[in-house]
This record gives sequence, structure tokens and C-alpha cells, in this order.
Amino acid sequence: MRLRSTLAPHPPATGVPPRLRGGGWGEGDLTHRVLYRDGLILVIDKPAGIAVHPGPAGGPDLESGFDALRFGLPHPPALAHRLDRDTSGCLVLGRHPKALRRLGALFSGGLVEKVYWAMVEGRPPEAEGRIETGLKKLIRGSGWRMIVDASGQRAVTEYRLLETATGRSWLELRPKTGRTHQLRVHCDALGCPVVGDPIYGNRHSGEGLQLYARSVKLPLYPNRPSLKITAPVPPHMLAALARLGYDPVSDPPEAATA
Repeated sequence: MRLRSTLAPHPPATGVPPRLRGGGWGEGDLTHRVLYRDGLILVIDKPAGIAVHPGPAGGPDLESGFDALRFGLPHPPALAHRLDRDTSGCLVLGRHPKALRRLGALFSGGLVEKVYWAMVEGRPPEAEGRIETGLKKLIRGSGWRMIVDASGQRAVTEYRLLETATGRSWLELRPKTGRTHQLRVHCDALGCPVVGDPIYGNRHSGEGLQLYARSVKLPLYPNRPSLKITAPVPPHMLAALARLGYDPVSDPPEAATA
């Protein structure tokens, strides 16, 4: 693992609140979680605790509600990437095959800028830096987890400390690769597991995973500015962030632009 602290400071994240947002999630309720929509894509505010696609154990999933997001098109949108079950925030969908091909090229080419916020235990060794490791899946019995292993897939995360107090820190995370559980493993590798992480942190905290996909920036359209969408802080993270100085009043809404 290499930890480097040579990054230039990132500018503050800007906020784009949902134009259509409801208080909860349920069958057919995804229209209320749309953050952005145009002819190619949708960006929705994924709720924590919901899998993005059906799993072997059953339970609710987002894909089963995608038919409500057709908005006049003959077929429902499809996932352009994934978020963990317990991670909330910006989730990008392609509205038709052409859009999915374009999004696939952007994600696989590392051209999509993703920003996450996390509340972690402790404090990282440097105020900002870069984590670069191999990640490998370790299967034990009926369960599995990702581990740092030089023979695994290359995974890179940039991080920046936003605030720290009372034994916890608020981090901005910028993944440069998209490996399974990457941010959660990398925070643990820093000695700062994500609060509420049942696999790599304290599974008994009862606070829910304190990690969310804050924003996504897509260079989707030639000769036009990149599209940036920001999701609101999820309710289960508000109290913890407020204790470290987050103020929703100073995180003002902005219009999404394409």
C-alpha cells in the first residue's frame, strides 16, 4: 500500500438538490428520487439499505421499480454502475442502449468524477493523500469480504480530511477506480474504518453505514460543460455530520446544468 500526501486541495463540493424528492422509498416511488433527467440519462438518489438489483436472498431492490422511470420511453432505464446496498446517493442510469454504451465508455475510461462523503473512526495520518492497493475477494464459508492484496485488482482512492472531532473524521473520497467495497476497504487500510460498516468496521454501532455518493460529474455531451449532479446528505448521516460542522443551510441548492 502506498499513501501519498501530494494532492492539491480540491475545491468545495457544490450542491444540487433533488428536483423531485419524496420522504421515503417504496414500490413505484422512485420518481420522487430523481435528481436529474434528460434524453440520455437519469440520476437518482439511491436510498441506503436497498440493493440495486435482485439478490439470491430476495428482499426489495431498485431495479424492480425502474419501470416507473420510463417517462414515455418504451423500456425502463438500466444501471450504468453500482452502489453497495448500504451506500446512498447518486446512481446513474442509462435510458436506452445508446446511452448505456456511452456511459459504459465513460466509466470504464475513468472519465466520470465521483465524490463520496464518509464519517470514519479516528483520523487519517495525513490531511489528504492517495491510497493505492490491490484488492482481492476473500471467500470464507458462505461469506466473503475484500482484502488488500498485491495480487488483486489495482484500486486507487484520493482522500481529503474535511473536519475531525471527538474521535471521528469527515472525509471526502474520490475513487479513481471502481472496485467492490473499495472505499470501505481503503478507509480501513488508513486505520479509519467507516462508521457503521458491518464488515470492515464496528458492526454493533447501530448508526448505519456513514458513506454516501455525494456527487457525480459526467463529460457526457461534446462541446458542452460536464454535467454535475449532487445528492442531498441522507437523513441517517445528518446528525453525525452536524456534530463536525456540517450546516445544510450553507450547502445551498443549485440548478443542474448539462
